[in-house]
Amino acid sequence: MKKLAIIGLTLCTLTAFAQENKDSLRNKVTDFKYRISFPAIILGNIGKGGERTNTQHIEFHVKQELDSKNIIGVKFATWRLFQPMGIQWWDGLLDKIDSETEFYPGYLRETGIGVSYQRMLWKGLFASVEVLPQYKTYLDLDNKKIANGFKLYTSYHLGYHFAFGKKKRIFVEPQIHCQNWMIDTNTPDEFKRLDNKWKNYFLFEPNLYVGIKF
Repeated sequence: MKKLAIIGLTLCTLTAFAQENKDSLRNKVTDFKYRISFPAIILGNIGKGGERTNTQHIEFHVKQELDSKNIIGVKFATWRLFQPMGIQWWDGLLDKIDSETEFYPGYLRETGIGVSYQRMLWKGLFASVEVLPQYKTYLDLDNKKIANGFKLYTSYHLGYHFAFGKKKRIFVEPQIHCQNWMIDTNTPDEFKRLDNKWKNYFLFEPNLYVGIKF
């Protein structure tokens, strides 16, 4: 009987300790309500300089954790397109980059500030949506402005959140996303001729975001 009492007391003590440790860890994680992240793909442009296919992509996100399930954020992004974004993988996207058959007679620079919403679904699994109004600038091959326009760019993401370190401040988010742009105005004819051959959406783009919580 005495042994059973000792075992029972020990189990209760361990259970209480485990719960306290779990609560402490949870509190440490949720102490960091804000996060900054960027897509690792932008690192691929470093060192490309003035190459024709350099997208000059810059993007970062600032997000706030409302609770354990809901995260809102602000997104800033700018990039330079050298061919239509709507060419799908199965349309021979990579081959067309190599052959340069669908290249614009210049470049399209798109820049915007938008909003995002991220919902944690199960453990690290999440879904998110981003809305990015963009100011468009069309340039010739000498980087002289041709025209300006507007695009409403939206993207839909499914990914997984992996956190590292003692306080789980560093994280990566591998994901796949789809995007579309239903509103796209004032496209010059020579650019529009190429855009009209392809879709106003792009499917199944893989990506990896890297970030830190604070």
